[in-house]
Amino acid sequence: MNSLPILGAILLLLTACGADPAGAPASPPPRVHLVELAKAEPGRLSWSSDRSGSLRALREVKIVNQEEGEIVAVTVREADRVKAGEVLVRYDDSLLRAELDKAEATLRQAELDHERARRLNARGFVGEEALSRADTAAEIARAEVRLLRERLENLTLEAPFAGVVSRRLAEPGSVTPRHTHLLTLLDPSTLVTDVDVSELILPRLEVGDVAAVRIDALGDTVHPGRILRIHPAVDPATRTGRVEVALDPVPAGARPGQFCRVELATGTREHILLPLSALKRDAVGEFVYVYEEDGKVRRVEVTSGMRLADRVEVLSGLSPGSQVVTKGFIGLAPGKQVRPVEAPGV
Repeated sequence: MNSLPILGAILLLLTACGADPAGAPASPPPRVHLVELAKAEPGRLSWSSDRSGSLRALREVKIVNQEEGEIVAVTVREADRVKAGEVLVRYDDSLLRAELDKAEATLRQAELDHERARRLNARGFVGEEALSRADTAAEIARAEVRLLRERLENLTLEAPFAGVVSRRLAEPGSVTPRHTHLLTLLDPSTLVTDVDVSELILPRLEVGDVAAVRIDALGDTVHPGRILRIHPAVDPATRTGRVEVALDPVPAGARPGQFCRVELATGTREHILLPLSALKRDAVGEFVYVYEEDGKVRRVEVTSGMRLADRVEVLSGLSPGSQVVTKGFIGLAPGKQVRPVEAPGV
């Protein structure tokens, strides 16, 4: 019986089964690394929250007197508008004027005495001590005149800025001690409200960010506002910080003390957005894997920003349009050849 045909058939069978004729198994083809990709696109992550507060005037001062005495005139009442420098209150100044007249006469005499002592000293009739006493007396007299003139000016109270009188607490004929609260003056052109915001949101807010303000007394109309100031301290009990929001512009009918609701929003600036699953972190920092045209991936260091749901902002390190890996990280390393696949449902 001829065995050659049988041996050939066995060799063919072994080859078909993937076995080496010498007995060594054939090496399997390299496994393809599959990944899902997402495109880095510009956009905004917006978070908003309503906070309630009360309107107040940014500038509000109490008008108080520096001199005691009798009020002879109060020229304004509540709701009166005044200009900067306008006279608001006058006190009786007759007594101080008499004292000023006396002080000015004393000054004239002191200056004459000083001039006489100077001439006598030059001729050797009086010594330096007498001249020094005359000089000191003249300086004291001048100081007394300056003091009384200043006190006289304090008997007339003027508006420090243009505004509206909100309170009147004194009447002509009243005799008041020093530092009595007489009037309250406010500037209605700038109204603000203070709201408390969580410490987690404060880093996302900046001075100048826009806000929406609703004033209950004025209906459902939304009025534009902006963040005027962010206080530096956080309340350790509530973990909230104070944010000052200004109406810009102030709507007609808005008044200090009115109840308002403020909507603050973060994410008003545009950044690159990615799925949160694309962002990775290790001991070096944050990074993503970017898919290149040659089918390989490279590691790119990035700086992330706000995170909301399954999206995250990338503040730096990535260009718009870049394709980043979102799934398939097991065994993935920079320079590895990958094959993109579509995500389910895409």
